[in-house]
Amino acid sequence: MGLNRELIERQVLLAKERLTDVEREMSDASVVTDPRAMSKLGREHRRLKDVIDASAELNKIEQDLEGARQLVSGTPEEDEMHSLAAAEVAELEPQFEAAETKLQLALIPPDESDEKTAILEVRAGTGGEEAGLFAGDLLRMYQRFCERMGWKMESISVSGSDMGGFKEVVVSIKGEGSYGLLKFESGVHRVQRVPATESQGRIHTSAASVAVLPEAEEVDVEINDGDLRIDTFRASGAGGQHVNKTESAIRITHLPTNVVVSCQDEKSQHKNKAKAMHVLRSRLYEKALEEERSKRSESRKLLVGSGDRSAKIRTYNFPQGRVTDHRINLTLYRLNEVLDGDLTDLIDALRLRDSEDRLREGVS
Repeated sequence: MGLNRELIERQVLLAKERLTDVEREMSDASVVTDPRAMSKLGREHRRLKDVIDASAELNKIEQDLEGARQLVSGTPEEDEMHSLAAAEVAELEPQFEAAETKLQLALIPPDESDEKTAILEVRAGTGGEEAGLFAGDLLRMYQRFCERMGWKMESISVSGSDMGGFKEVVVSIKGEGSYGLLKFESGVHRVQRVPATESQGRIHTSAASVAVLPEAEEVDVEINDGDLRIDTFRASGAGGQHVNKTESAIRITHLPTNVVVSCQDEKSQHKNKAKAMHVLRSRLYEKALEEERSKRSESRKLLVGSGDRSAKIRTYNFPQGRVTDHRINLTLYRLNEVLDGDLTDLIDALRLRDSEDRLREGVS
């Protein structure tokens, strides 16, 4: 395990103590009649119970493994018990590693935004049309991942490129906890391959940026109408005469922060405004969360979970069939599977590193 065992045991002990307090609070008459308070305590109760159950599972496997190892060392190789014990050790060792990982993930200090649904933004970067095609590949990768998770992806705003890729696409991902998993995808993604536009067979490097925002509700962010500048314009691109002749597209500028959001997908100006406000609210919510995280952890250098959008986080190398995440120096030779939405290994590794950082810093 990446963390000190003593630290792990201390965290589990704290979880047991807190579970007792939570159960007492949940039985309080004033809490029983407060649905919001009960819901919050219920979530905390489940998280603490997961920690304690994962710790018990790890301890049992550890005891069984230690017993099997002692039997291996204490019996002759030709003895049947020796071979049976050796087989048990081989079976228990990967179970022990998996149980360690499970406990460490359960110990991640909760982030109130992790349970929210997500807004995903993908934008073509350097590389011209090839960057737009790569942005399309990334979008399809996330679509496949959503299908694996049973989540629903809904379009908010799309700006296509000439060759079938995307200049920019914004989607909503409906699925509980989708932000908590996908937040690690924020940053610059780089691709190395021979573009469809390259006649000489030369490998080019292109990039696309990804931003993942927690989907905010009106109660999360208060926006004053006086702080907004709303402009209308004619939508560009496909859509027929209606799109070209009607100023249905909306651009909203939040003056205090200079955050700008545009939406032109719908024929209705009212619907475009509603979608743009939805994205604006989420961007402002994320901005507030980021400011709070910075205050709590100014010394933190590894931005695994915070989504530094200017940082190159991952490279997809087609000639070698590999994907490398630069934040944790992890390379997988499973490019096709990853692009088909199999992101589990990457996300779990990032969550583990993030949990180590947060546990060491005592973030709560």
